[in-house]
Amino acid sequence: MNTETIQIWHGNITADNIHYQSYWRVLDAGEQAHAERIKNDLLHKRFVESHGRLRNVLAQTLNEPPELINIKKTDHGKPYLVDRPELVFNLSHSESTMVIALAWNCQLGVDIEYCKSRTSLAGLVDKCFADEEIAYWNNLPEDQKVSEFYRFWTRKEAFVKATGRGIGLGLNRCVINPENQSEFLRVPADYGQASTWHALNIDLGQGVCSALVTDKKIAGVRLVDLNAIN
Repeated sequence: MNTETIQIWHGNITADNIHYQSYWRVLDAGEQAHAERIKNDLLHKRFVESHGRLRNVLAQTLNEPPELINIKKTDHGKPYLVDRPELVFNLSHSESTMVIALAWNCQLGVDIEYCKSRTSLAGLVDKCFADEEIAYWNNLPEDQKVSEFYRFWTRKEAFVKATGRGIGLGLNRCVINPENQSEFLRVPADYGQASTWHALNIDLGQGVCSALVTDKKIAGVRLVDLNAIN
């Protein structure tokens, strides 16, 4: 793997019984315990498959058995590799689609959402967007508001995941430049200058919005189909 290139693995979560045991076997005790607490059968299978596939991707990258990869979590819940902390990764899934981002020596987050119209969008904009973003969104034609909402939302989610703090950091504190959505206007002071952070669309087809955010200049991105290995 070229350490200057960010890899984006993507694919469908089948949640079938055929491969369930192969994914279950590679999970560690903590992951298995988490899965057992998910009582909804479909959500349980999606968790097992997505985290099993993550381990398979990491195994291919590191040339190690997937079940032996030592994944721990920070105090705020961000996973990391104990033995190879220079390799960073992030997982996101929405319904039956998942995406994994891999890079070296940076902070990185990824998010994916299905673009669904909902009555709560305006309320979420008022709560989670900054003034510049609210003004931009309110002035959009109605037929663009849904897609643009998710374009902003996935960038914000990817940013707070990259920091390791999650949504508790405050989505309205990471402010995307409406005129150039690869840039941030402001981020919380603990995370350096806004110009350090970069956002990128991940094109996964119509009706799906996905974004990558990193504090590393994006030299290149490689899209990889998860079915290539599992």
